[in-house]
Amino acid sequence: MEVPPPLVLKRSLFVPSKTLMGPGPSNCSQRVLEAMSNPVLGHMHPECLQIMDEVKEGIKYIFQTLNDATMCISGAGHSGMEAALCNLIEDNDVVLLGISGMWGHRAGDIARRYGADVRFVEASFGRALTLEEIRFAFATHKPRVFFVAQGDSSTGILQRHISEIGDLCRQYDCYLVVDVVASLGGTHFLMDEWKVDVAYTGSQKTLGGPAGLTPISFSKRALTHIKQRKTKPKVYYFDVLLIGQYWGCYGTPRIYHHTISSTLLYGLREALAHFCAMGLKNVVQRHLECSQRLQLGIEELGLEMFVQHEPDRLPTVNAVKVPFGVDWRKVADYAMRKYNLEISGGLGPTVEHVFRIGLMGENATLEKVDMVLSILNEAIQSIKLRAIKTERSKI
Repeated sequence: MEVPPPLVLKRSLFVPSKTLMGPGPSNCSQRVLEAMSNPVLGHMHPECLQIMDEVKEGIKYIFQTLNDATMCISGAGHSGMEAALCNLIEDNDVVLLGISGMWGHRAGDIARRYGADVRFVEASFGRALTLEEIRFAFATHKPRVFFVAQGDSSTGILQRHISEIGDLCRQYDCYLVVDVVASLGGTHFLMDEWKVDVAYTGSQKTLGGPAGLTPISFSKRALTHIKQRKTKPKVYYFDVLLIGQYWGCYGTPRIYHHTISSTLLYGLREALAHFCAMGLKNVVQRHLECSQRLQLGIEELGLEMFVQHEPDRLPTVNAVKVPFGVDWRKVADYAMRKYNLEISGGLGPTVEHVFRIGLMGENATLEKVDMVLSILNEAIQSIKLRAIKTERSKI
């Protein structure tokens, strides 16, 4: 039997231009897109290794860390979660996971696969965890590792008090893992000052880079723990001692670990360069201002934010309650069909309950905020009018 060439590949590639204002990815700048059109380099070529070194310095800046073990995992944001837990966990370690949406549960699933004794501390629906709840959970479970998402993109919840959680982890000789995939650049994060042991983020969110490389950093304390493991990390691909050698983190000769995508490196390097040129504080302030404007606009439209307590709202992924009687899919389809604008529905615990509006990177501008508010209102009113006409036609 001979399998023929597929007819679909005889057509020219066509990719439409869309405004990505869901929970991620965000649109890449022209600078990033042009960078990725450069020639491919070999993964051990000196020019490629130089770009990796420059990316490392950019990651240290956005995380506000001096950690030597700062690098990228070749993979989507999930690979950061995998690498953090894979390297820290040994069999039967108690791992406590803070839940304010779906990502704590996802981390729990991963931790269990690495042999952890998984426990949860869960906030009530639509709010962040309190310090009192976290302290009680620590006293009860005495965890070896504590995981929390600073920003949960499924609910639009911002988990504050990371600094106090860092102090609590030191008190219990516990390692703190913070997922900043959806929050970094939209709110303040100080890895070293807040005593965070592992942090990772997504390249495709506020950074506005291509998905596929996950910036991650391990504290010296975490690295010492990993070196003293009784057994090697269970997944070779996520072994940070090996990946770190490839990234030149430890002052030893570089080794081949895997074939990194040089084109993704170009894009991330330019995204970081643009981010650094604007300045971390300025980027955070811009995202906060855009979110505040969106929230005010949502109120003026007679809609309601999902997270009731304003300080607990994530500026980058804004969750808006779907009005009663409105099908969120029809609203999202209207915005995409008429304007090529992405507005997303809920995820995990918020499915069917919310719209999620992303204000990240290139799309975190006041002009884009006003645009998405106008289109959201137009879409909702159109769907309501259509429903009224349908009801009348039945009479």
